[in-house]
Amino acid sequence: MQETTTNELSALDLHLFAEGTHSRLFDKLGAHAKGGVTRFAVWAPNAATVSVVGSWNDWNADADPLHRRNDASGIWEGCSEVARPGHAYKYRVHSKNRGYAADKADPFAFASEVAPATASRICDLDDGHEWRDAAWMARRASTARDPAPMSIYEVHLGSWQRRDGALPTYRDIAAPLGDYVKAMGFTHVELMPISEHPFYGSWGYQTTGYFAATSRYGEPADLMHLVDHLHRLGIGVILDWVPSHFPTDEHGLQYFDGTHLFEHEDPRQGFHPEWNSSIFNYGRNEVRSFLVSSAVFWLEKFHFDGLRVDGVASMLYLDYARQSGEWIPNRHGGNENLDATVFLRALNDAVGRFFPDVVTIAEESTAWPGVSRPTSAGGLGFDMKWNMGWMHDTLAFLEHEPVHRRYHLDALTFSLVYAFDENFVLPMSHDEVVHGKGSLLTKMPGDAWQRLANLRLLYALMWAHPGKKLLFMGGELAQEREWTHEGQLQWDLLQSPAHVGVQRLVADLNRLYVAAPALHEQDFSASGFEWIEAHDHERSVIAFIRKARNGSAPVVVVFNLTPVPREHYQLGMPAAGRWHEILNSDADVYGGSGVGNYGGADTTPVHSHGRSQSLSLRLPPLGAVYLCQDRVNREPA
Repeated sequence: MQETTTNELSALDLHLFAEGTHSRLFDKLGAHAKGGVTRFAVWAPNAATVSVVGSWNDWNADADPLHRRNDASGIWEGCSEVARPGHAYKYRVHSKNRGYAADKADPFAFASEVAPATASRICDLDDGHEWRDAAWMARRASTARDPAPMSIYEVHLGSWQRRDGALPTYRDIAAPLGDYVKAMGFTHVELMPISEHPFYGSWGYQTTGYFAATSRYGEPADLMHLVDHLHRLGIGVILDWVPSHFPTDEHGLQYFDGTHLFEHEDPRQGFHPEWNSSIFNYGRNEVRSFLVSSAVFWLEKFHFDGLRVDGVASMLYLDYARQSGEWIPNRHGGNENLDATVFLRALNDAVGRFFPDVVTIAEESTAWPGVSRPTSAGGLGFDMKWNMGWMHDTLAFLEHEPVHRRYHLDALTFSLVYAFDENFVLPMSHDEVVHGKGSLLTKMPGDAWQRLANLRLLYALMWAHPGKKLLFMGGELAQEREWTHEGQLQWDLLQSPAHVGVQRLVADLNRLYVAAPALHEQDFSASGFEWIEAHDHERSVIAFIRKARNGSAPVVVVFNLTPVPREHYQLGMPAAGRWHEILNSDADVYGGSGVGNYGGADTTPVHSHGRSQSLSLRLPPLGAVYLCQDRVNREPA
């Protein structure tokens, strides 16, 4: 193998890498094929020898040895005039320590063999796709943050829809997924991890390829086509990204050069007891450069509009999932992972600097302060955070038989105590419909009709509550069985009018959420919310106002949390006049009983709820009504 030229990695590159601030290592490390020559570079500071073994040299370790740079970087490099895009390869690493030797996949590979094969593949990302999403990219900043609406459809690509039982490809799924999401009114798709992973049953959360889209669904250019197609339909795409841990497979990052290079050596810091995986050493500068570069890579090369960062709570706490004596306190004696906080702030600062029009969203389940506050104000710098407390409390409340809900109403209203402490996303994610938890539908009490009505009530609550929205695929179908990564959604349920009704309700909620500024403009602001009734325990009724930024057209939402219709329910209103019933979750078209207010009602000067004007309403059983003085057009665009 030829010696590489010394200017491939500049002195500045090496400085930034060692400092932990390099954000584009994918341009320098890995395999790069240009002009008939493929250049290889890999970080393995404790290796004695490193060779590239591949399909072009019959996996012969003597054919293409790499050469260690004459500096302190620990980087090995070299060039081949034989290796070409499409060739499979690994690094054969012999360590200085204890005679360790292994064939390792390239940490910076852009593609891999199709699992269960584990080799990397040389790939030219600039060849194969011509982007046509310039219009979307120019305006996506207006879709990314408040006051924009954000309604996210979470998708596992391999089990959304299959043809003859086979896994879909990125390219083939683009049109049907895009058409469906557009018709359903979602603003964004969130892809569960599509970074390369050896075990399909991990759903992508055990990542080995931090720069490689899984080959199960096709080539990188095919993934680009999928994102491009969704963008041209006006749909944003968020990537579920996993910097919290990685699997222990020998070909991966684990014990990469015969030492714990990417992970902590001490298992009290470096091994995740809940997921049987390795934890990154966020205190190592080169590891921070690796992870920040991964984030930048997906946003730049694949035009993703955001990153949902998995397992943030597990990163922040040294004692996460550990018993006493199984963890090491930080230098102050606390359980906070100070190195992880440095990394997360650096991550969000880098994303904000290079991609100010994208979002980062934390899956964080604790009360860690300032997760979605700027790093300049001492926060972690995420744009949003999943509201796990709202999800748990809302599901727990709805799982109660309606006759008992009067005793638990505070559990449903408590979320408004802290609703504006962070910029929240309301998640009904895949985690709620796996591991024996059943589907959302089967969590609901009552007979078949009541279960569906309760599910419609859940969605009406979710779309009215402050915060952006996330629903896992199949929830809109009122899926009857819990999700499995094998097979596809229960599309046959749409032969039932009742299930079609739930699907139509979700689509109408999405369109109403986008069309009515009061429902989205102040998702993160207390000034956008006001209670009318939060304490009617006896009748299990709650009501509140959502407000727009300019004070126009507030929306009043009323919920009857029991199967008993409430006739002549007197509700104080914020203004006199005609209030149109712009949505009723009990409407016939949604599979409901049709109890409602005949399109609207007029206020009378009857004092109620501290207000001089009120409505006499018919509240549907296990239903919600949305009221507005403006007629809101929620027809598809």
